[in-house]
Amino acid sequence: MIIMKFGGTSVENAAAIEQVAEIVRSRQKDSPIVVVSAFAKVTDQLVLMGQQAASGDCESCLQLLQAIRARHLETAEALVETGFSKISKRVESITADLEHFVRGVAAVRELSPRSSDCLLSFGELLSSEIVAAALAVRGLDSVWVDARECIVTDAMHTRARPLFEATKEHLQAKLGPVLVKSRIPVMGGFIAATQEGIPTTLGRGGSDFSAAIVGAALTAERIEIWTDVEGMMTTDPRLCAEARTIRQISFNEAAELAYFGAKVLHPATLLPAIEQNIPVYVLNSRNLKSKGTRITAHAPRSRDIFRAITAKTGVSMVNVVASRGLMVHNFLRSVFEALDRHGCPVDLVAISEVSLSFTMESKRLPETLLAELEEIADVTCEDQQAIVCLVGEDIHGKPGIAANVFTTVAKAGVNVRMISQGASEINISFVIKEGDVPQAVRHLHRHFFPSHSAQVGRTAAAGEVRRARSATRDRNANGSRSKSEKIGRNRSGSASGGARVSRAPGEHPRPRQVSAAPLLNVKLASGSRG
Repeated sequence: MIIMKFGGTSVENAAAIEQVAEIVRSRQKDSPIVVVSAFAKVTDQLVLMGQQAASGDCESCLQLLQAIRARHLETAEALVETGFSKISKRVESITADLEHFVRGVAAVRELSPRSSDCLLSFGELLSSEIVAAALAVRGLDSVWVDARECIVTDAMHTRARPLFEATKEHLQAKLGPVLVKSRIPVMGGFIAATQEGIPTTLGRGGSDFSAAIVGAALTAERIEIWTDVEGMMTTDPRLCAEARTIRQISFNEAAELAYFGAKVLHPATLLPAIEQNIPVYVLNSRNLKSKGTRITAHAPRSRDIFRAITAKTGVSMVNVVASRGLMVHNFLRSVFEALDRHGCPVDLVAISEVSLSFTMESKRLPETLLAELEEIADVTCEDQQAIVCLVGEDIHGKPGIAANVFTTVAKAGVNVRMISQGASEINISFVIKEGDVPQAVRHLHRHFFPSHSAQVGRTAAAGEVRRARSATRDRNANGSRSKSEKIGRNRSGSASGGARVSRAPGEHPRPRQVSAAPLLNVKLASGSRG
């Protein structure tokens, strides 16, 4: 059994869903379970609808609803000529429920996290119904399954956490009978429900997480994440045109990249797969010949120092300096207790005796936290920052790497605000201004991932140097033997005897060549701040 997850751009229109059907057909013998995201941009539209309804702008909200309804009906009609009446009734029914819901939000002018989860679930409900119908009319024995009856979570609305034991029971109960009949279940990603049946979501991008949860619960052979790129890349191709596909990467490396900004995977996607040692493939739904990226527990050592470079934007850096009179241990404890009370997930931390800096997503940084910290310390907050992260196995065991990184960044004219080398030995992270990200990433990628032609050029040049040195050694050796023989004959009439080589007057020994590479060897303290 395999899990096949298709992202929003892979199901964005009728042509894309036609391609999905062919991909699923090619995997039919593997007993696939299909997980789909909402159509591209629909989740964003639902968010906007919620904002409009909560502000009382019901007219704009309903206009957007009509556009969503029309798009899904048009796509369904193009895909399901036979049986369109049935799927159109389902689309009309779901969008009618959506209209009723947003009118209620507009009436009370409030959109709570619980209501937001209910609102956003409509995108996946619509797309999964249409994809299931499209597969069925193409001869694939598909059946729609409500994900809210399969994945059980806690009540942490907008970023709910799965309850794995309950989820496993529900999935086996709902999907077991379907799989026994060799049918193909189709379900929406991202959405789930509490044990009481109240809709929840797994956070933006959570469809990947849904696929991994299902795969782990049912012990799938592999999990395939189908998207619109060739796989995981050495960096964001929008920042650097020379980015290339990573063929194989370890779970730890991929998770680190996902957390620090790589858009291909949801940060939590890999956790269930890691626990069950299930390989994850990232594949391109628009290029079936692409081999994509294979993510496994361990990956072969890369020929490059790093596996990839990523950047996380929309970050704030908070600097907290202890007020006089507050004991150091009390200061640190107070800061971390405040972070815990406000439920703030921190990305990087740098600590000294009397100060602490941390970063987190700007949109998740509460003003109440800053106000509380100001009661115990001097606090400054800098927005529009970004975290650049270079990931690779065992990089901390190689001298000179940190110096190489920061020399390259300096040559790019970029100032580093904060440096962190975490407990894991697979990343070097630092904070810069958001506007400097393209410049920094391009320079780093050019340096650590040189193009093939540059590598060939360097290899050829190195070969020429080696050959030239070899020829020089041979000439010197031949010349030495010739002179030795002559000197020996002049002294004893024999070529034997330990002769020494003389130099012409004024000739000096050739200087020994020394590589400059080992000279750049800087060891950075964990969590130092620039």
